[in-house]
Amino acid sequence: MGIKQIAVISMVGMLLTIIGCGGNGTGVKNQQAKTEADSLIRDAYLNNQYGRLEMLADSLRNAGDISDMKSSYWLGYANDKLMRKRLAEFFWNMGIAAFNPEEDQEDTELYAEMASRLAGLKCTLGAYEEALKVARAAVTQLQQMGCDTTSNYTNLIIYIGYCQSRFGLNRSTAAETLEEAYQQHLGFIRKQASSDAYRLAIIGLTNICYNYSDLCDFDNLLFWANRYDSLVTCYDKTGLAAANYTDKQHGRSCVFRAKALEGLGKKGEADKAFAEFEKTHYSQTADGAILAADYQMFAKKWKDAAESWSYLDEFRKEFSADYSLENIQLTFLKKYESNLMAGRKDSAMATAMDILAHLDSTINASNRTDAIEQETVRKKEAEMTAEKERLEEQQWWTRLAGMAVLIIALIIYIFIHNRMSARLKKAHEALKVAYDQLEETTAVKERMESELRIARNIQMSMVPSVFPNVKGLDMYASMTPAKEVGGDLYNYLLLDNKLYFCVGDVSGKGVPASLFMAQATRLFLTLAKQGMSPAEICTRMNDALSGDDNETSMFVTFWLGLVDLTTGHLTFCNAGHNPPVIGGGEEHGTLLDMIPNPPIGIMPGMEYINEEVETIKGRPLFIYTDGLNEAENKENEQFGDDRLLEILRHLRFSSAQQIIESLGVEVEAHRNGAEPNDDLTMMCLNIT
Repeated sequence: MGIKQIAVISMVGMLLTIIGCGGNGTGVKNQQAKTEADSLIRDAYLNNQYGRLEMLADSLRNAGDISDMKSSYWLGYANDKLMRKRLAEFFWNMGIAAFNPEEDQEDTELYAEMASRLAGLKCTLGAYEEALKVARAAVTQLQQMGCDTTSNYTNLIIYIGYCQSRFGLNRSTAAETLEEAYQQHLGFIRKQASSDAYRLAIIGLTNICYNYSDLCDFDNLLFWANRYDSLVTCYDKTGLAAANYTDKQHGRSCVFRAKALEGLGKKGEADKAFAEFEKTHYSQTADGAILAADYQMFAKKWKDAAESWSYLDEFRKEFSADYSLENIQLTFLKKYESNLMAGRKDSAMATAMDILAHLDSTINASNRTDAIEQETVRKKEAEMTAEKERLEEQQWWTRLAGMAVLIIALIIYIFIHNRMSARLKKAHEALKVAYDQLEETTAVKERMESELRIARNIQMSMVPSVFPNVKGLDMYASMTPAKEVGGDLYNYLLLDNKLYFCVGDVSGKGVPASLFMAQATRLFLTLAKQGMSPAEICTRMNDALSGDDNETSMFVTFWLGLVDLTTGHLTFCNAGHNPPVIGGGEEHGTLLDMIPNPPIGIMPGMEYINEEVETIKGRPLFIYTDGLNEAENKENEQFGDDRLLEILRHLRFSSAQQIIESLGVEVEAHRNGAEPNDDLTMMCLNIT
């Protein structure tokens, strides 16, 4: 008898032992344990005990009372609620990867739920390509299994439409996808009008409305907001719904409808829709106030928005929201803007100082949190591997004890098995080292890209994207960082019939330049609000940004103007910045003559000087940073001042936006594929 035959005999003996160990009593006991486990998990879920839910999902899996799939789902859910997004993503990815299409129906439903939640999480983080990949893979899998008639499948379809609209595909493609999903939800409700069917459909409609709200597609937003409210009304009439739930959903639909109507220019109808929201109990909650603030800011009802943002501390306490980069971007900056525009200078200043006080520590905390999450993931992988090996070893020795009759065959089998295990372990360890290195490199890159993307969004939110709608004034500006974040800035402040406006360029690039840019922007707005002259503002800014406090020796070139919109009289101060181009005259455009002053932040105690132009009425003024005239192509040839003047002299002025967009096209054509070598900021205004 050969070694292979003996090994086969030993394997047969083991299988017989395993079969012999089973029994009806054990099966009943296991079923009871699983029922109790499900009851414990559901209790923690219903009571929002996410820490306990995480502990239960882990310990019950180790005890064998719930499956790996179910454990992965609840671990992801608990960590998502605890704002540990990276851990939630890890567990849901692990559960999806472990899915076996041949398992029972419960695992299939968990797979669909995990895929839907993972796609939603990635959409929230702005990773639309990854979200689309997850949703499409799950939809294909469920279609192949014939499981494409569930609400989770339908919500996956909604996420596909959501991502399609973000990628700039034609509107009809995304609209058809979303309409298909909505009709499927209605079909589920007609088939069985349960609370779960209604709630899953409402979740889908909420995601659709948020999507079109973010895209400012007001026609579609109004269409879906009306559907949203109709579905909530139908659910309320069934008697299955909790009053506070339908009140909240009705309030949300009213805010979506108000924003859509405001965007379509139907202000009176928008006010009525928002008044309907204010009748709900939800409007009196912190959550409702924050939602209302979004519409009030959009409608430029700054005092109302500032009042709504006063609930921010209560909202943060209720939802355990910390000073994360996401929260600074989504809440604190909006609170600052609302108070500033409402004229609440003290509140705006307090919010700005709060942001500045926490920004540095928040970035560091974000890095630490990511590191902790990564370490937790590693430990969890190690624990699961160790547990799996422990269980395998325990099962091995238990079965070995029942096979005394085959001891000789087992010795031979163990010898062969150990040799193979050693080789496999060595190969596994080598593969794991390579995998860990790749995973670490990928994780660091993704974390850096995510942080820089958030920092860019924060920076771009600090420069205005909406310009004064004043008769006789045409104004537009744009800023394009060379990296994810940059050091250029522009801003304006309108006080009665006088307009302050500025353009600046901070030394260096990246995050340090963006932080210095934030300080300069804050100082400009604060000082301009006090009605100071351009020279006074530059002098005060220089005092604040230079000297011992400027340990990094950073500085900013700055051009600041103050124009009387009635007379066109311009007072300006130049702090080491490029000369603007002023239109008109015999040459149809020249560089503005200016006194050469040093940039802000270099010389403490510097007194800056005002300069004047009698009137710039009918003479467009174009201000820019050196990312324009010093833009280089692949041959290191610069765009240059002469080329700039030549283009502006022959470019017919139709609007400030047209001038800036035309120059942007010219710069891109000059670069001819070369990477930008500096941030590019342009501002143009014309007074008639």
